[in-house]
Amino acid sequence: MGTNGSTMLEPLRQGLPPLDPAAVSNAASCALPARYEAVREARAFTRRMLDQWEIGERFDDVCLVVSELVTNSLRHGLPAGTLCAADQSPPVRLHLMRWTERLVCAVRDPSHASPVAREGADDFAAESGRGLFLVDSFADSWGWHPMAGTLSGKVVWALFRLPHTARSGE
Repeated sequence: MGTNGSTMLEPLRQGLPPLDPAAVSNAASCALPARYEAVREARAFTRRMLDQWEIGERFDDVCLVVSELVTNSLRHGLPAGTLCAADQSPPVRLHLMRWTERLVCAVRDPSHASPVAREGADDFAAESGRGLFLVDSFADSWGWHPMAGTLSGKVVWALFRLPHTARSGE
C-alpha cells in the first residue's frame, strides 16, 4: 500500500491511540468495478482476509459495514453514468488494515462530497439512507476525509476494536 496508506491513515490518528502505518500487522486492498455486483466481491474479499488473519468471528459486523460503505461509494461517490460503464480503471477501492487490536475498513472513491447520514426516526423506515446509521451502530468509530497528494476523491473508514489474543509473531 505504500505512501497511499500513510496518507489515508493520517486523520485516523486524531482522537485515537496512535495508528502507526508501519505497525500494520496485515493490510490488503482490492479494486472494485463500477457495478453493484462489486458489493458481493467486496464481501467475498473481506471474508477471505478475515479468515486468513484469523479474525473471522468478526465477519458479520465487518461485512455489514463493508457492504454499506461500498454501496454508498457506488451510489453516491461516482459521477452520473459511471455505474456499469466499461472503465479500465476501477473507481472504488476497498482497504482492510489490521493491527493487533484494531481493524480498519476504508473505501476510497473519486467524489469529494462528504457522506451524509439521514436524521430522524422516519428515515429509519425508508428503503434507503440507513447505511451510515448501520456503520455507526456496528463499527466502534467511523469517519471520512478528502484524499491528499496525487490521490483524488475521499475515503470513508470504519474502525473495529479486536480482542487481544496472543498469537505467535505478534
